[in-house]
This record gives sequence, C-alpha cells and structure tokens, in this order.
Amino acid sequence: MKILIASRNPHKIREISEIFMLPSLEFAGLDQYPGLPEVLENGATFQENAVKKAMTLALATRQWTMADDSGLEVDALDGEPGVRSARYAGEPSDTAANNRKLLMALAGRATRSARFRCVIALASPSGRTQLVEGSCEGVVLTESRGTGGFGYDPLFQPAGYAATFAEMDAGEKNRISHRAAALRRALDAWGRMLASNPAEWCADRRFGKLRPEPDPG
Repeated sequence: MKILIASRNPHKIREISEIFMLPSLEFAGLDQYPGLPEVLENGATFQENAVKKAMTLALATRQWTMADDSGLEVDALDGEPGVRSARYAGEPSDTAANNRKLLMALAGRATRSARFRCVIALASPSGRTQLVEGSCEGVVLTESRGTGGFGYDPLFQPAGYAATFAEMDAGEKNRISHRAAALRRALDAWGRMLASNPAEWCADRRFGKLRPEPDPG
C-alpha cells in the first residue's frame, strides 16, 4: 500500500519510513506526483494546516496521505511564534531574522519555557482525517549555540539535556524531537490499520472521525 507524504524533503520521508518499518507500506513524496495543487498553509492552528494539506492532497491523488505542521511555542509570548514559526519575522522566511526577533521578544524575561509541537494528519482517499501530535519541552536560551539543525534549533535546549538541538547529532535529536514523538503516536494509532485493510476500517467507521489526540506530555 502506498502512502503519500505531503513533503518534498527526502529526510522527512526516510524518517517516517524508518519509524513505521512496515513491509506492506510504501511511502512516496510529492515529487512522485507532478501537477499537484500547492496547499496554502493559512490555518490558525497546526491542526488546521495539517488537516488541510492531508485532505487536499488525498482527494487530489485518491491516495492515503500523511501531512504535518510544526513550530515553536513560547509560554512568555502566549504561544508565539506558533504557526508563524517559519515566517515570524515576515516574508520571505528568514531563519536568522526569526531568531533575532525571538531573542528581542524575550529580552529581560525570566520565564523562557517553550516547546516544539508537531501535529500529523492522516487522510483517507475520500478525505476522512484523524490527528496525532507530539511535543518536546525545553527552554529558549539567551544566545545561539551550535551549528547543526535548522530554524530555532540553536536557541532551543530540550528539557533534561545540556545541549541545544543544534549541538546534537541528527540521530540524538531525531530520537527526542517533537516529530519523532508524533510519528511514534501515529504508528501506535494507525500502524495496524494501514498494515492490514484500511478500507475495512473506513467502512465500519473506526477511521475518519476527526479526533485530535493530545500529547500526554
């Protein structure tokens, strides 16, 4: 069975394949489906963006489709930058400018707790959708550390670790990241269904009722 991943990032597709590790599943990226519509991620929440991408592409391809949306939530900033994480400093997306804006917004703040969140949506070929999510708690530092990763990784120190995401090797980061947590929940929620007969699950409505599953933290 083929599942479309709403991404052109080969690293993300490989990460999903490695976590699911089900021989009956084949994962394909957007590059294998030329001519698909661009999906504008203009939702107010991660959930809205993930569902919109998964549902739009599932209906366009008639394939089971998995899509995600993620970002950084800072408690002292009432959850910002949130869904605007990639565009926090404006368009076009500029990582350095985003990080500078975040540091300025937190200047002088004693509370710097934050989390990366990832929401994953799975849509059936008829557009019926479910959600899971994962998170990684931590703090935003007062200065960047490390050269790896991307985005806010040099500023984010996960709880229980001395290193930032940007100071970790890819393997360590991927074990504890918000996306890895969400993918493990996706495997628990959907793995057996996808590896058996998803058409039967849709027929008896065990799949398809939009059901966000909060991260247990």
